[in-house]
Amino acid sequence: MEKNSKIYVAGHRGMVGSAIVRKLESEGYGCIVKKTSKELDLKNQFKTEEFLAIERPECVILAAAKVGGIGANINQPAEFLMENLQIQTNVINSSFKNGIKKLVFLGSSCIYPTNAKQPLKEEYLLTGKLEPTNEGYAIAKIAGLKACEYYNKEYRLDYVSIMPPNLYGINDNFNPDDSHIVAALIRKMHHAKLNNKAYVEIWGSGSQYRELMNVDDMADAVVFVMENYNKAEFINIGTGIDATVKEIAETVKRVIEYNGNLVFDISKPDGMHRKVLDTTKINELGWKSKIEFEEGLKSTYEWYLNQINIGREVI
Repeated sequence: MEKNSKIYVAGHRGMVGSAIVRKLESEGYGCIVKKTSKELDLKNQFKTEEFLAIERPECVILAAAKVGGIGANINQPAEFLMENLQIQTNVINSSFKNGIKKLVFLGSSCIYPTNAKQPLKEEYLLTGKLEPTNEGYAIAKIAGLKACEYYNKEYRLDYVSIMPPNLYGINDNFNPDDSHIVAALIRKMHHAKLNNKAYVEIWGSGSQYRELMNVDDMADAVVFVMENYNKAEFINIGTGIDATVKEIAETVKRVIEYNGNLVFDISKPDGMHRKVLDTTKINELGWKSKIEFEEGLKSTYEWYLNQINIGREVI
């Protein structure tokens, strides 16, 4: 990509998309195309094709998706499957139809089999059953990465896919009904601290492991891949480090300075026991994670407090 190349970031207002826009701008990319979901419904095939036919960007970064935590995935599997399939199919196929040769698709580490060896290597895809608690979302993401792989191989296009781990950071979703682990813990402990609650309840046993990546670290990897990777095979990005949910919760508790107890509700599902990504491939290309969890957590909590102070509803 040249610095004046036109780049369309799908989903630019979400946590992932907004971080990618920040990184692109900081790297000097000056022609970034953005459309809100109200301006362009990517689930609408005709509108998506029409938009890309008019704009004709040199690169599309597909960060738009329906996302949520374990509870939302359990309760809405049809929506997580169908909405993500619609968005991906429309953007990827419309890019192909309009001669767009570079596309970066963002997947998720949940694509891997629930009982796969750790750390998760790219070749473990489709070698076993998926984790039932987020199967719908995972199937959609697998379809997206395979579409990119097939277009790359069949038509010699530069459609690449990257698989990040659990993400957190600025512009995260703190809604208790569908937030991911870090945002959910921040919100729970912040409110418990304000209301002098004796304990905070956390889903699952706390013994399950999660790899957590700051969204600005992820955005740095996305731009690196955009500039340096063009193979059909998808590639993992991540920190390569994981921790138990209990350890993660203890870190959040320390950063927020909450003095109550942590109570783990074992009647709730743990989800996949462990999923830490093998990042050997991207590390060998020259990229490595830079933001440590506690550092990223502090900046996220500062942002959360600032949003409250300026009157923005983050729940």
